[in-house]
Amino acid sequence: MAITNGSVNTSQIFLYFGSLTLLVFLAAPENLLDIPTTYMLKNHLHATAPQVSMFRLLTGVPMYLAFFFGLVRDGWNPFGWRDRGYFRLFVPLTVGVFTWMALTRLSYPGLLIGMILATLSYGFIVAAYSGLIALVGQEALMSGRLSALWSVFSSIPEIAAVFAAGFISEHLSPGQTFFLAVVLTLAICPFAFWKPRSVFSAAYEDPQDRGSSFLGDVTRLVKHRAIYPAVLINFLWYFTPGAYTPLQFYLTNQLHASDAVYPYYLGIWLTSYLPTFLLYGFLCTKVPPQKMLWWATIAGMPQMIPLAFIHSGSLALLMAVPMGLMGGLAQAAYIDLAIRSCPRGLQGTLMMLVGSVIMLALRGSDVLGSQIYASSPDRGFLYCVIAMTAVYPLILLVIPFIPKQLIAATDGEPSPAT
Repeated sequence: MAITNGSVNTSQIFLYFGSLTLLVFLAAPENLLDIPTTYMLKNHLHATAPQVSMFRLLTGVPMYLAFFFGLVRDGWNPFGWRDRGYFRLFVPLTVGVFTWMALTRLSYPGLLIGMILATLSYGFIVAAYSGLIALVGQEALMSGRLSALWSVFSSIPEIAAVFAAGFISEHLSPGQTFFLAVVLTLAICPFAFWKPRSVFSAAYEDPQDRGSSFLGDVTRLVKHRAIYPAVLINFLWYFTPGAYTPLQFYLTNQLHASDAVYPYYLGIWLTSYLPTFLLYGFLCTKVPPQKMLWWATIAGMPQMIPLAFIHSGSLALLMAVPMGLMGGLAQAAYIDLAIRSCPRGLQGTLMMLVGSVIMLALRGSDVLGSQIYASSPDRGFLYCVIAMTAVYPLILLVIPFIPKQLIAATDGEPSPAT
């Protein structure tokens, strides 16, 4: 039974999940340490480009299998503390890994093993967070507003990581960098004990919210028709050949921009999503998702087209603003859809499955985009832009397959399915 809007303290829910989202994504190894570790490999260990790319591929393996962490979260209740138990167990474990990395001599094998272990341990923290926010979003009829909150407060650490990466690499030693990760991870500890009533009072009361056996959970997930459009739409949205490595090479090689332009572009692009994330948080209480999904997708379809017209690094920075503004509504709408599509008791599994698909889409499309870019010295990047733009309309073909009752109600209204 869903909680009615009047029976929860929404301000308390926003405070809890806003601060938790910020900290979880701020300390995530793939955000905080991605760029600094590549500089460690390049500048301290004199690694080659193939070694760096292989390092990123291998350290990303736990993220490709993130649905496993979700299955564990939905089926295992550590110490009877549910999601807070994961914080109590895996925050200290992750801190231990980072401390070991800070105190040991830097080496390629040690860095590789440490990052894989840290990402594995941290995956359970992310699974507990993702499952809990999806569960409360469903029960409190706040999937749209919590999607907007998720989008905003997960983007801020990504933006900070992009802008801070150069400073960290230039001014902090590898050991100091890992001690910084220790401090940020420890900041999650209070959430292992904080239990606000509006978040936890009825979070696990529904018997269906407790899951079943492993095989039963997998069977129920596979049979849940709503998950397939949500997973496919998120895959298509993040399948962007050309947005990362090809753009980086295009800016530096073809346009002769400085190395700093690319991270600045990413930071501006991500920052420009924020106003439309907030706009979605307002509109979702007025307009049902069945309309918002169409509007947001149509608004987001042309977001990569400006890249075809950049002829300088400064113009790329300028174009990043409208690109981000065009894409924010769609990104928030697709997270909202994922939350609404979660089967009872399998919120962690589906949200982490979506995370796995997103990571596969990003890394896989980046490889494809690099091949397209290399296929033609003169027009390779233009072909990448065409490929990215051609993928987005496919989302419009998937929207009609979403169960109608799932997206009929605005945020705060009971769904016809409940």
